Amino acid sequence: MTLRSDVAGLLAEAGILDVDVDGAVADEHVRSAAYQRVVSVTADSRSRDRDRAIVATILREPNEQASKTAVVAFVDRIAMKVSGPAEFRQWSDGLLPEIDRLKTEGFRAFIRRRVHDWLFYLSVKDGHMPTPAELAEATDWMQRLLAENAQSPPLLALLAESAHTRKTRNVARNRAGIRLR
Repeated sequence: MTLRSDVAGLLAEAGILDVDVDGAVADEHVRSAAYQRVVSVTADSRSRDRDRAIVATILREPNEQASKTAVVAFVDRIAMKVSGPAEFRQWSDGLLPEIDRLKTEGFRAFIRRRVHDWLFYLSVKDGHMPTPAELAEATDWMQRLLAENAQSPPLLALLAESAHTRKTRNVARNRAGIRLR
């Protein structure tokens, strides 16, 4: 496979016809934007059958930052669509072997961490009340997302007490109506 055939195939499969393939091959910024559009179209599809193949193709991208960014966007979009943690775990388990294609360990770790965060978020959304130790394992980003979206007063109180950053603790306090003494 060549970069040109990968880009052309992704765009064609997503039905994106207004991107100049040669321009995308020549310019990594155009290509990165094209990957984002492919991810958006693919995530909006009802079928998850081609997700792993699409991720595998994106991960052949020579610019690993662009491919990592596209895969993270894909993970985020699917996590927001699934019915719960079991469905997301099944989907991500099928995808994670492809992540090993990335040469940069930090990028592999980032994507795996993002999947872990979403599994945590979805389990909380599904009714699981995390322990302080479980909350401590969540990234600052995930703690902030929980503080901004949680409806559970006990969860907001836990975040107000235990979140990593002052900003997240303050968001949780304000949303829970907790006053400092």
